[in-house]
Amino acid sequence: MNASPSHQPHPAEWTETQSLLPSAGRDLPAGRHQFHKEQMMAQIHEDLRTATATRVAPVKRPNPFLRRAVLLPAGAFALAGAVVGGLALTGGGADDGKTALATGPALTTRVGVADTKGATELLDRISLAAADTSVPTPHKGQYIYITSKVADTYVKTVDDKSEVVSDALHSRQVWNSLDGKDGWLIEAGQTGDKGITLASGVPYSGAYDALAELPTDPEALLRQIYRESDAHRDAEVPRDQAAFVAIGDLLTESYPPAEVGAALYKAAAEIPGVVAVDDAVDATGRHGIAIARENPADGERTEWIFDKKSLRFLGERTVVVKAVAGSQFKVGTVTHTSAITERAVVDANKQVPGQAS
Repeated sequence: MNASPSHQPHPAEWTETQSLLPSAGRDLPAGRHQFHKEQMMAQIHEDLRTATATRVAPVKRPNPFLRRAVLLPAGAFALAGAVVGGLALTGGGADDGKTALATGPALTTRVGVADTKGATELLDRISLAAADTSVPTPHKGQYIYITSKVADTYVKTVDDKSEVVSDALHSRQVWNSLDGKDGWLIEAGQTGDKGITLASGVPYSGAYDALAELPTDPEALLRQIYRESDAHRDAEVPRDQAAFVAIGDLLTESYPPAEVGAALYKAAAEIPGVVAVDDAVDATGRHGIAIARENPADGERTEWIFDKKSLRFLGERTVVVKAVAGSQFKVGTVTHTSAITERAVVDANKQVPGQAS
């Protein structure tokens, strides 16, 4: 099993919930909607939409367990259409026992200082740390288990009145087979307590086997990232930002081989606009340093957060760093936050680390 951090306290920066608000329809900030819209699997699993209040144009919540589609290995994009149309959800249906998440005031943070010159050196150090990590190599029949804490901020509209609110911080558990054809999800507010199956006739693009096929030469890997993200990104999302997001997807809810992870960090260092951030806080309140990039189209900065000493990946967040005309999101608003609390190899679907097969 892969040892991982224990449960952490509630983030210190979460604003006190003076009065919890009932769950209602939600709108995505413009930039996050573009990111989710650009991804080829953003429309999967329509039955996991949240209920919407009466209004003119309800906006769907982003896919709750494939938060953004991740990079497929070369030649595999032919499978994308089959994934969109063929992923099956059975057992413990999406609405069985599902309890809506409480919401409260928007999550905010201090915007960390960006260093345009320090990113390359920091990514070199992170790459070396990733390559030197001793983790179990999965074997046929095993599953990748990842548990995290997550929360999102959005515009909630009730009776034509809108306000910016945040979900309560909640847990998320995902299991994926090595080939990505089988898995399970349990997420508060999105599934019942028993969860839902993630099963399809084609591999999940972020599966271990798919990641193991990616090139480990950083230049070749970056060329592939640009080629494939260019083919699927929304025209409104800058190509450099799309490439940065694609790499982040491969680092978050996945288990890349050490040499692939190291190559991804080196590839990220070559993307224009990537910066180092002096301080960033994950969803559980752990402070770290970050590698980040701002999307100039929506003023939001995506941050990958690392432990300051070990350089271990802690989580990811998206922060509004620039005011945008027409947006209700103020500078310092955290539109998405996540923290990986455990990442391990287990012997069976739905098995937790330390549990006998």
